[in-house]
Amino acid sequence: MAVPARAWVVTGAGTAVNLCLGILYGWSVWNAALVNEARAGEPMTGLNEGWTYLDNVRGTVAYAVCGITFALFMIPGGRLQDRYGAKIGATLGGLFLAIGCIVAGLMKSFEGLVVGFGVLGGIGMGLGYAAATPAAVKWFHSSRRGLIVGLVVAGYGAAAVYISPLADYLITNHGLTGSFVGLGIFFAVVVVIAGQLLSPPPPGFVAAAPSNVVEGPKLAATNFGAGQMLRTWQFYALVLLFIGSAQSGLLVISKAKTFLADTAGKTGYFAERAWLLVTFIGVVNAIGRIGTGQYSDRIGRLNAYAINGLVSAACLLVAPWVLAEKNVLLLFVVIGVMAWQYGGTLAVLPALTADYYGPKNLGLNYGLVFVGWGFAFFVPLVASSIKDRTGQWGGAFYLSAGLLVTAVLVSRIIRKPVSVAPGA
Repeated sequence: MAVPARAWVVTGAGTAVNLCLGILYGWSVWNAALVNEARAGEPMTGLNEGWTYLDNVRGTVAYAVCGITFALFMIPGGRLQDRYGAKIGATLGGLFLAIGCIVAGLMKSFEGLVVGFGVLGGIGMGLGYAAATPAAVKWFHSSRRGLIVGLVVAGYGAAAVYISPLADYLITNHGLTGSFVGLGIFFAVVVVIAGQLLSPPPPGFVAAAPSNVVEGPKLAATNFGAGQMLRTWQFYALVLLFIGSAQSGLLVISKAKTFLADTAGKTGYFAERAWLLVTFIGVVNAIGRIGTGQYSDRIGRLNAYAINGLVSAACLLVAPWVLAEKNVLLLFVVIGVMAWQYGGTLAVLPALTADYYGPKNLGLNYGLVFVGWGFAFFVPLVASSIKDRTGQWGGAFYLSAGLLVTAVLVSRIIRKPVSVAPGA
């Protein structure tokens, strides 16, 4: 039996929603315009009159607050999705994100960035992101779960592909305020319209297995409620996996443009187009979600997680040397590996949550697991503090590599829950 056309419409709509919510992955473009260590606290001039330069830590706070808020609001967003469907979550998500961007642009201050982009934008991302993936997953057989999750969340990763050059253009020609306000309005229109296409399967719908499937990932024997899931040790292990793998990607995403500008020097092609690394991360991040989703269906979620993590940890360890040598080619290679690993995590963890706890309550259950992603934002904050204090990024990369290796070790001991705990 063929997959209904509606299933692909929902998948495409979910991807479109995430292509807007993924503004977070373009943050390093704004960070580069906002941060000037030598002039921190001084007012800007020209198109950015009214704004003030920030140091590394303050330039990362709104990014971190947005991520933490995003993760926390995945929980009510998941509950909204499970109880009322995906349309209301996506609509609210688009409106909150738009209002947040506009507030950040008009307030022209550190506080405005935190309240607008950080809090309001994070709320919008949490509500919208929680709606997109479960809506699509319900239309497909479990053997395609990794692929479908990868396709939908690839939109979030790929957002940097167009947002980073667009933001760079808007900041250069219309200032920081123009970039936030313009993109905020655009996101509201796209997310609200795409959200109306996130319809659930009809009652009693059962997705047919593809004809070539002999043996794939099995559905959980039962569907765990949130309370039941919280009483399993595997839930806390999944949160630790999220923290360990996400933090390394979030570190490089927040500072990508700065890394390339520092490596390329003050003149030349890459120095003038430092946003290219942000776009490259977006491409690899998105491909990594689809690619890892596919091979996790074949070799197992945790095996895919471990392979990605070990290779990425090695790249984190050599990154300080690459920056010191100012080798642009190697910088793209090592950060590309980190981006693949990070993107793969965003495909493996929701699929693993569904494998372990069933698809019925995936919105809320994955929202709770996703809290680990929010906790991971503390690492870019600590990394910025290390840079401000030491003048170098080496300590930050070594810390990140250690956390990632620890998570890989944890992935070797996790096993699927064998039964549902009593009670809901």
